Amino acid sequence: MNKFLIVVSLLFCTPVLLIGQQQLKAKEISFVFESKEVQGSIGDFRSESTISADDISQSVFEGSVSTSSLKTGNFLRDWALKSRKYFNEDQYPRIHFKSTAVSGNTQEIQVEGLLTLKGITKPLTIYFKRRNGQLVGTAELYTSDYGVQIKKIRAENKVHIRFAFVLEE
Repeated sequence: MNKFLIVVSLLFCTPVLLIGQQQLKAKEISFVFESKEVQGSIGDFRSESTISADDISQSVFEGSVSTSSLKTGNFLRDWALKSRKYFNEDQYPRIHFKSTAVSGNTQEIQVEGLLTLKGITKPLTIYFKRRNGQLVGTAELYTSDYGVQIKKIRAENKVHIRFAFVLEE
């Protein structure tokens, strides 16, 4: 049930962004629940994000993902994670992220923002790097901080999130 890593993806984020004259399209948002080595992905992205190449601090990352799109490769686990005990997809159908500060340059971007999962809002930082025509980002969070308690010990609820966006001309 450590797949609630969906929260990880949540956030995040941004299916379509603009960099100068380029657009970013979501390629993949994936996660790994560290203590169980459970991997998965999340989708159904909605975004209203823009990146200003002229002044990166004027960029905005805002978007959401659907908790119903959580996939770990195990149907029963996915069903349990979407249940009321964990992500409660009926009451909280989407995970939201909105940036509060963006810094860096077009090669490396640090996005600080607020992630709302299961009605709980907490700060989250995503680090992006430009690689081979993609913008690849990483973030970490503890699902227990958002009311998704898989393990009793906080450190065992750590999730690594990876974002991959394709840059299009």
